Amino acid sequence: MTELQAAFVTPFLLHFALVLALYAGLTAARALAVRGGEAAYNDFARADGDPPAAARIARNLGNQFEAPLFAYFAALFLLWRGEVNAFDVGAAWLFFAGRLVHTLVQTLTDNVRLRGMVFTLNFLGIVGLMSHVTLVVLG
Repeated sequence: MTELQAAFVTPFLLHFALVLALYAGLTAARALAVRGGEAAYNDFARADGDPPAAARIARNLGNQFEAPLFAYFAALFLLWRGEVNAFDVGAAWLFFAGRLVHTLVQTLTDNVRLRGMVFTLNFLGIVGLMSHVTLVVLG
C-alpha cells in the first residue's frame, strides 16, 4: 500500500473506531437507564424504547450506516481502480471530520439546526468522492 493509499484509508479506519465507540456508548447509556429505573431491558426491543440520552446515541449510530455507505463505496472503487489522489485523501478526511463533529452534536445536544449544518461537512466529502468515481467511470 502506498503512503497516499494509507492516508486515504486512515479516515475510514477512524470512522470504524467511531462506530465501535458509539456501540460501547449505547450499551453504557442503556445499562445506566435500566439501573436508574428510566427503562427496562424489554423497552429496547422497540425503536422508541430508549430514554432520550440513549435515543440520541442510537439514532446517530443508525446515521453511521446511511450516507457513509456512499463514501465506503467510493473508497473501495477508487482503491480497486488505483485512482486515489490527493483530492480523495482530503475528501476522506472531510468525511471523517464531519462524521465526528456530527456525532458530537447529535449525541451531546438537541441542536438540530447545528447538526444539519455540520452534516454538510461530511456530505461534501461524500460528494467529492462520488464525483471522482463518476469521472473515472465516464472516462
